[in-house]
Parts: sequence; structure tokens; C-alpha cells
Amino acid sequence: MPRRNDAALAFLSHRHSRPAKLFSLPVPTREQLTEILTAATRVPDHGKLEPWRLVVVQGAAFKRLADLAEARARELGGDDEKVAKGRGQYDLGKLAVVVVASPRPSPKIPPVEQLMSAAALCFSIVTAAEAAGWGANWLTGWPAHDPVFAARAFGCTEGETVAGIVHIGTPPEDFPDRPRPDLARIVTWAEA
Repeated sequence: MPRRNDAALAFLSHRHSRPAKLFSLPVPTREQLTEILTAATRVPDHGKLEPWRLVVVQGAAFKRLADLAEARARELGGDDEKVAKGRGQYDLGKLAVVVVASPRPSPKIPPVEQLMSAAALCFSIVTAAEAAGWGANWLTGWPAHDPVFAARAFGCTEGETVAGIVHIGTPPEDFPDRPRPDLARIVTWAEA
């Protein structure tokens, strides 16, 4: 018989998604973030490929990223709305972990599975940060998907993409939970 972990199930059943723009200081120390990342990197790494890398963003780096996003939006002929959306999370950021999907050549592990490993790492960072008592929110936004911005901001090279930007900080005390999926509507039981 499998051994249940009721505390873990209860935690996952009651976790909330809180907007990163509502996070405040303090943020985790380097030691606390290292503990979170140590727990989070226990994701499927697909044959020890570790098809991802992490960039920790803090302090003045947020202004640099906001300015880069604005400059890139202007290069693309973006209007004020595109500039504001590009700058948004960086103007308000306190601490973030950027997960860069970095697929490795492998005859056994397809690139899509390596990308899913990076996505699993994003969620694992969110979960580990929340388990440690912090608020965490996984974002991307148009700049993260723009290869020029990603190269300038996070050093992404050919074949690398930003899987997610996980913001971590002190969450607001009370925030209403969002509606959750109706399992009866989305689950199909294939029994034959």
C-alpha cells in the first residue's frame, strides 16, 4: 500500500495563485533561495541532462530589464500599451528566477520532453517557494518570448527559450482564490 503524505496533499489542495504585482519586501535571502532551488531542482531532469539553467534577478537588474523591454518594444514599433506590458513585471519586480529552457542534443530525449522539464521546474520553484512561506507567481509576457530580448536580458543563445519567470516575495495577507477547474468537465476516464 502506498504511503500517503496528507500534509503535502493538503498544501497542494489549498495553494493560491497571487499576482506578482502585489508582492512586497522582504524577499528570500540568498540562503533561503538556495534552499528553495535545491528542493525545486528535484524535477524530472531526463537522464541527468538538466535541460535548463537559472538566472536570479534582483535589485537594479529589474530596472535594466524594464529599460531593455521598453527599448525592444520601441524597436518593434510598439505603442505605449506594448511598452507598458513589456516593462510591467520588471518595474514591479523584487526577486525573480528566470528558467531558461536549454535543450541538449540527445538521441533518447526529444526536445519537447526537455522543454517540459523546464516547465516542471517553473512549477516546482513556485511550489517550493510557497512551501517555504513566500508568495510565488510564474509569468512570461511578450518580452520573454522575443529572442532578441531574451538574448540581451538573459544571455539566451540559439535554441534556448524562456520557460518562465518566477517572481518570489512577500504575498498579500488576504487575496481571494480564483475559480478552480470543474473536473467533471475536463476529465475523461478511459477504462477500456
